[in-house]
Amino acid sequence: MANTSGLATFNLDLSELIEEAYERAGLELRSGYDMRTARRSLNLLTIEWANRGINLWTIEQGQITINTGQAIYALPNDTIDLLDHVIRTGTDQNQVDINISRISESTYSTIPTKNANGRPIQVWINRQSGQTNASSVTLNGTITATDTTITLSSTVGLSTTGFIKIDSEVIIYQNVSGNQLLNCFRGQAYTTAAAHTTGAAVSIQNLPNINVWPTGDGGGPYTFVYWRLRRMQDAGSGVNVQDIPFRFITCLVAGLAFMIAAKKPEVAPERVLFLKSEYEQQWLLASQEDRDKASDRYVPRQLFY
Repeated sequence: MANTSGLATFNLDLSELIEEAYERAGLELRSGYDMRTARRSLNLLTIEWANRGINLWTIEQGQITINTGQAIYALPNDTIDLLDHVIRTGTDQNQVDINISRISESTYSTIPTKNANGRPIQVWINRQSGQTNASSVTLNGTITATDTTITLSSTVGLSTTGFIKIDSEVIIYQNVSGNQLLNCFRGQAYTTAAAHTTGAAVSIQNLPNINVWPTGDGGGPYTFVYWRLRRMQDAGSGVNVQDIPFRFITCLVAGLAFMIAAKKPEVAPERVLFLKSEYEQQWLLASQEDRDKASDRYVPRQLFY
């Protein structure tokens, strides 16, 4: 019997990955700047992969408790999009998952009764950047952890509905009147509601979010259960491995080699074209393997008037 290693753990840390990519480009990794520019290219490459389609290893399940009267709920900051979603009622043996239809912004905007109560049947997914914008706005007056009306020094620059962050707490407000934020729901985006003192800094949160209709009622409890596509983690500092499965290592090296060669004037154009072709071939092989292998299932949707 062959004496094999008994291991299946091969991977490349960031330094080894960049070194291999430089060698494929016919170059040598010589300076700290070479490492830094390669790390930047690697982060851009993983963003490109997110635009190429669904990466199965970045699919995660999550859930949000639906509150009566609350229409907007934050999604995790690194969410790219939602793939599937249901409204769940009951628990344990009485759990039932019910379809909730995804609609566009234009369809949601034409709903005349956005604050109507009931079991949610439609959802608009608002794919915001997730970035935090600093502002000169501060809290005007102390608030407790349960206050739903918040007074600010100014509301200039704030949208009529949105998220703010005070200290470590994220808050959703649904109306603005003068310098007051009304109909606030506290402790959003997995933060904890807390008391805050006057003068606390207020930042604007551009969080990806869902808008459900109707907004929930006492017939629940309702839970919005979703499967999301998240961003791949950043390249890191050098000793860590990348946020990819082993079957994409060769593709990642090929893509990085092409991006490095494209930036180096000493690399012959013919070699750049070869590296691009090799990268596309490796992407094709990896992406064909990274797919859901279940049979397609088509369910007709019936509408009744």
